[in-house]
Amino acid sequence: MKIPLLDLQGQYPPLRDEALRRVDGILASGNYILGPWVKKLEEKIATLCGTKHAIACASGTDALILSLKALGVGPGDEVVVPTFTFFASAGAVSHIGGRPVFTDIQTDTYNIDPASLEKAITPRTKAIMPVHLFGQAADMGAVLEIAGSRSIPIVEDAAQSLGAKWQGRPAGSIGQVGCFSFYPTKNLGGYGDGGMITTNDDALADRLRILRVHGAKPKYFHAIVGMNSRLDEIQAALLDLKLDYLPAWTEARRANAAYYNEALAGSAFRTPVTRDGNYHVFNQYTIAAPAREAVIEHLKGAGVGTGIYYPLSLHLQGCFQNLGYREGRFPISENAHKTALSLPVYPELKPEEREHVVKSLLAFKR
Repeated sequence: MKIPLLDLQGQYPPLRDEALRRVDGILASGNYILGPWVKKLEEKIATLCGTKHAIACASGTDALILSLKALGVGPGDEVVVPTFTFFASAGAVSHIGGRPVFTDIQTDTYNIDPASLEKAITPRTKAIMPVHLFGQAADMGAVLEIAGSRSIPIVEDAAQSLGAKWQGRPAGSIGQVGCFSFYPTKNLGGYGDGGMITTNDDALADRLRILRVHGAKPKYFHAIVGMNSRLDEIQAALLDLKLDYLPAWTEARRANAAYYNEALAGSAFRTPVTRDGNYHVFNQYTIAAPAREAVIEHLKGAGVGTGIYYPLSLHLQGCFQNLGYREGRFPISENAHKTALSLPVYPELKPEEREHVVKSLLAFKR
């Protein structure tokens, strides 16, 4: 039995006929950028996230960059970011000339640690970027309290968490802006890159729409310097098609995760924790695995694919050495990058396949 970490082809057959019909219609129309499919997708994502606005862009990374620029974050400004996350969270800050200030994470959820966040705030902090990692919202009650008491805007990095909720509130609707990625491996993944920004702020939404088209309003007239970050019609049409399937896919992910949690209870592997009041969409199912490399080799021999998200915390990356962080600064994150291991959790996973994953994992002997 061969079980990959991800199976991007598995969801395509039921979509194929309608997907090809939509692509053919777009190719025949000659309308390829920011057309009616983009507008429709923006409206549907805004509804899903419970926000007034959704602004499509070229990638999740661009969503972060555009959001920071729209909030006026610039050279020399500090943005607080967890160190255990995908590079784009901090890379976006550096891209606009800002300084990422790192925090540790919580052991059980891998999300930003509020106590570490509080210590990271300085007079130069211009934004806080909690990351809703692996499909679960961060501890936004604490984040909101810390940010609100200092009037610091929150940029939610919800790239992995479309459809997730905190206390009934959708990810992307809690801070000033929410940023999503449609990279193919996401729970709503496109057939290429794509991103979305959500907000309830009318003025911010207008500024974001201007920034994504080189800062032009009207066309060819530029009061501000923006960038080229537009979602194309083909991606929007296919994402719109997939969006109708997302609720069922999410429930399948959650069912797979529940199976793993029950089957692995009491084992040597720490399973994901869903905080009370959270709706976890399990973009990844990530365990803590002692002797991780040996576990990976054992599962590989059993035909089970795995993934490491992420093998080195950001504060130890070579490009951030000038910030002055050293090994040992964030021990929980550093332990996570040595032990975190993701298992197959995609919606098309068959019962016998997830059973094989569990049996293979429990058969591991150190």
